[in-house]
Amino acid sequence: MLIGTSTYDFLEDLPSVSNNLSSLAEVLTGPMSWSLGKEDCVVLSNPPSAVAALDSLREASATARDTLLVYYAGHGLVTPGGELYLGLPQSKQHRVDTGIPYSWLRDALLEGRAERTVVILDCCYGGLALGAMGPSELAAQADVEGTYLLAAASENRQALAPPGESHTAFTGELLAILTTGIAGGPERLDLDCVFHELRKSLSAKGRPVPQGRERNSNGRLALGWNPSFSRSPVSSNSGDGHVDHRAWPDPAAIRTVEGFFSALGQVRIASALTHVAISHRSGGQIAPGTVGKLLNRNDLPRTWRTTGVYLSACGVPDEQLDGWQSCWERLRSAPPVAVASAAEEAQGLSQNTRTSSAWGRTFRKLSGRRSRD
Repeated sequence: MLIGTSTYDFLEDLPSVSNNLSSLAEVLTGPMSWSLGKEDCVVLSNPPSAVAALDSLREASATARDTLLVYYAGHGLVTPGGELYLGLPQSKQHRVDTGIPYSWLRDALLEGRAERTVVILDCCYGGLALGAMGPSELAAQADVEGTYLLAAASENRQALAPPGESHTAFTGELLAILTTGIAGGPERLDLDCVFHELRKSLSAKGRPVPQGRERNSNGRLALGWNPSFSRSPVSSNSGDGHVDHRAWPDPAAIRTVEGFFSALGQVRIASALTHVAISHRSGGQIAPGTVGKLLNRNDLPRTWRTTGVYLSACGVPDEQLDGWQSCWERLRSAPPVAVASAAEEAQGLSQNTRTSSAWGRTFRKLSGRRSRD
């Protein structure tokens, strides 16, 4: 969900915001990022009211299951009481009712069902000159539990929307990272990596330094592939000194079918990839829906192919794939009792209890006969 206000009736216009929206939409729907369908990348340019914007946001929040990204660019305004609200075309200073109160946006996000939420705020305060930013407390005011926040907020500096540039300073730098990449950086540009690069590059240019805040380890979520990545064999400890620090589950420790699928889910978490990104990295061999079905199975697949493609697409090193396949083969060939489900175990316990009770009744009858005799 990309929201932006570029024209205002009572505040200075921000023409570069409209370029922000179109450029970000192009990146997010492109093959180097999330490859979103047009229907999954909603752009709201100059929404007429808070109700119109929040209705669209609630719809997106209700339907997103994996990741919801909410971006806003425009004037960020603060009431005398310190309440943050986002500018709309008819917004006025100190009039929260003329914009989008951030508390309303936060409530809409908290109603959603997405596993992860990303909030990107590229906004300025209305009472300052074009491009000026408010104090760093903006990030704290914008905090939402369970999200990753990127906020282009620092000291009061006129560097947010530099004259003659197509984009605002923050979003322009973000687009540069996503489209040209980070030399010497990782294969995937996760949020933490992007945030640190934004701080370094904007600080070097003497522009406001952004702030970031994460909840629930969402910083490992990948925004896209690194176009500047120098491809080399990836292993847990490669000869060139590069080390993969991700904590991949150990297939040798898996004992049950339930544990197998739980470990597959942990692989996706470690990879920080969405279902769509996994499908893209597999070269289309598995669809996003197939990924979801695999992770929600109760029985082992009859063939290894889909699971193997999934693990490779997530980035599991090649030398670990044999261990995973051996685990799958072991569970497939094990006697049913060795991989019994919890329900089967409960059923067996119930049968044992009934058998034990029957023997108890027989024993009591025999005991009674001996007493009478």
